[in-house]
Amino acid sequence: MSRRVAVVDLGSNSTRLLIADVGADGTITERERRSTVTRLGQEVDTSGRLADEAMERVFVVLAEYQDAIETHEADVSVGVLTSAVRDAANGAGFTHAVRNRFGIAARAIPGEEEARLTFLGATSERSDPGPVAVIDIGGGSTELVTGDEEVLRFHVSTQVGVVRHTERHLHYDPPSGVQLQELREDVAGTFAAHVPKDLGVSAAVAVAGTATQSAAMLGTDTLTQDDLEGLLERLAALPLDARRSVPGLDPDRAPTVVAGVAILLEALIAIGLESAEASDHDILRGVALQHTAFLAPPPQF
Repeated sequence: MSRRVAVVDLGSNSTRLLIADVGADGTITERERRSTVTRLGQEVDTSGRLADEAMERVFVVLAEYQDAIETHEADVSVGVLTSAVRDAANGAGFTHAVRNRFGIAARAIPGEEEARLTFLGATSERSDPGPVAVIDIGGGSTELVTGDEEVLRFHVSTQVGVVRHTERHLHYDPPSGVQLQELREDVAGTFAAHVPKDLGVSAAVAVAGTATQSAAMLGTDTLTQDDLEGLLERLAALPLDARRSVPGLDPDRAPTVVAGVAILLEALIAIGLESAEASDHDILRGVALQHTAFLAPPPQF
């Protein structure tokens, strides 16, 4: 017997929704998926707080998602909050508001749990049981996880994100070569400090907006370092208004896509692989599979 589950992911850059039927055997049948750029992590890197206007953008989107959840007659609604809320002094108050205003069993989770749930979602229907690396680039953090057959071997949650690093480094429109190089060096230094040189994997799966948008722009789900270097050069040369019109790119992701592609490139370099498979199987599916953990009293796993 299956249960219809609604999962909301309140990330630092996007607010996303998955409504799916979850079977007792772990199968997932998606009914609806949505993603809206809300930039909840706006200025958190510098202020240490969630901005009022950022929270309000999320509340507006959650009201729309609530209608969809009711239309699909979901049995339960759960939510996961990640980097921006973890880092913000007012994150607990925001989480409380989400739970009480929208009836979502929302929970802020630590980076290690984010990594585990992302890996679970990314590999839940993967046919190759061999060791794989999962790259999850978010607005405020990037998770790198390796494992096989749902067993984690290594995981790290880093303070590398598309919103965080755009605000930190890319101040010109279009960004200067010096700014882009400084961003890449910042990201590479963080990965070098946290990622072992030999992870023992021969394949990688890249999830979340940067990966799926790169795949759409390149017209392929296999993202090679060479193709990403070319894409980064092309995007970084365009002013923001022109980037919004790039085929395959969601215009709302144009402000952060340069940082995203740069981070994905540095992640591949850090794990020593020439390419990654882009996938939309991510933390939303991982939370759907383990939604009962979110129904217990908050706040900690």
